[in-house]
Amino acid sequence: MKNNEQIWQSGMAKNITFIVTKDCQLACKYCYLVGKNSKERMSWEVAKTAIDYILSHEDDMKEESVVWDFIGGEPFLEIDLIDKICDYLKTEMFRRNHHWFNSYRFSFSTNGINYGTEKVQRFIEKNRDHLSIGITIDGTKRKHDLNRIWKTKDMEHGIMPKAEEEKGSYDDVVRNIPLWLKQFPKASTKVTISSNDIPYIKESVLHLYSLGIHEVNINCVFEDVWKEGDDKLFEYQLTSLADIIIDKEYYKDYACSFFNENMGKPLDCELQNGNWCGAGKMLAIDAQGNFYPCTRFAQYSLRNKKAWIIGNIHNGIDKNKLRPFLTLDRCTQSTQECIDCEVAEGCAWCQGENYDAAETPTIFQRATAICKMHKARVRANNYYWNKLYHKLEKEGGKE
Repeated sequence: MKNNEQIWQSGMAKNITFIVTKDCQLACKYCYLVGKNSKERMSWEVAKTAIDYILSHEDDMKEESVVWDFIGGEPFLEIDLIDKICDYLKTEMFRRNHHWFNSYRFSFSTNGINYGTEKVQRFIEKNRDHLSIGITIDGTKRKHDLNRIWKTKDMEHGIMPKAEEEKGSYDDVVRNIPLWLKQFPKASTKVTISSNDIPYIKESVLHLYSLGIHEVNINCVFEDVWKEGDDKLFEYQLTSLADIIIDKEYYKDYACSFFNENMGKPLDCELQNGNWCGAGKMLAIDAQGNFYPCTRFAQYSLRNKKAWIIGNIHNGIDKNKLRPFLTLDRCTQSTQECIDCEVAEGCAWCQGENYDAAETPTIFQRATAICKMHKARVRANNYYWNKLYHKLEKEGGKE
């Protein structure tokens, strides 16, 4: 296992995503996928043709390793198709003596509901050494059930249930966490923060630690959902969390991505001018066989813009449509205020949200709705590291 990890992580991996379904059992309130439905499911013919195209264009994808990513909706709704795809990939990479053979990962982000089913478990057992699976659990039952609710039939027609009729999914997910951690002890979870669940951040991170999850990755949604005063509440939650993590020494065994030592400093555009994400270097395929520079450019991810298609499985990738993504960097899409910002380091953006929120159909206009939340995070992050260093210095040692 260790050797395998060293092999596949030895260089930057190509990320290739199969959008196997746009269906999901849940209707999470903060979900960026606005076009989920139960009809658009990838066929085996589309998947096979996509694989054949990708593997036959080895010279265009020279990355040392590859991550074969499966998303939905909920990817494990299509476990039969995924199993067939992965078997074919392994066979073809071997048959072609492809440089990705034995240097690959199958990656999943799942809501966890189907994790314990026989078919999913059989797939995991077959591919254990090449798997990365993250289960999304938002924290305490109160926080999780606030947003991650079961879909109803009425929702398919745009009718939202009343608050008292909503059914949260926490109990259906948490029952699978022990099995998941037994199989992937170092697995991390992803927590999403939106305006209405800010008050539950501290208790939720601590709850996830108590479940045995040692690495908690958290991010604020990039969409413009933030209300007046959210940044102050956010900072308070994070500084309160910092106090507990440090006072009870959770930092020795647990991690939370909100606290990062390399964050909140100015950036030099000449030296630190990379793009935040890999849009354009990644590749996504949908049920129709269309290629996208990232899943966030598929139509079901966009509220205001048309899908940005860069080719298809029959005609291949149109490099002219991909060209703008290859010129992206921080300075070409940021305002002068962002470029000169004193706490620019660690301020994230989503290329798809940039495109969707822009005044024109461009990827060169950075969306800044997250600005005040980033600044609040920086203040809390500084508090965390100052307190931790002071504690370690007082104890006369370093961790």
